[in-house]
Amino acid sequence: MSKINKASVSFEDDLVESLKGDETAQIEFIKANFEDNGDMPSVILSAIRMVAEARGFKNFAQSADLNRENLYRVLSEGGNPRLDTFFKILDALELRLSVEAKVKVS
Repeated sequence: MSKINKASVSFEDDLVESLKGDETAQIEFIKANFEDNGDMPSVILSAIRMVAEARGFKNFAQSADLNRENLYRVLSEGGNPRLDTFFKILDALELRLSVEAKVKVS
């Protein structure tokens, strides 16, 4: 009986691959993560990291006016970007941040 070797692709790798070249899907992915996980910064940073990977980290870092190593660090698990760095990343994504009141549940 012979073993069949199957290359496995992680969910994250598959997601990054599906986001490549589709800026509309990338923006919707980040927007959905903000809406669903607004109280979980690590999840939002993870979504942004996946989009950065889909766009190519080197190119994305350049468009955000950051060095690649700094971008990896701030988007890593446990990353905590400064506010000005976060706004550079949003600018590179061609996104802006807006603020609204929380909906109060009675």
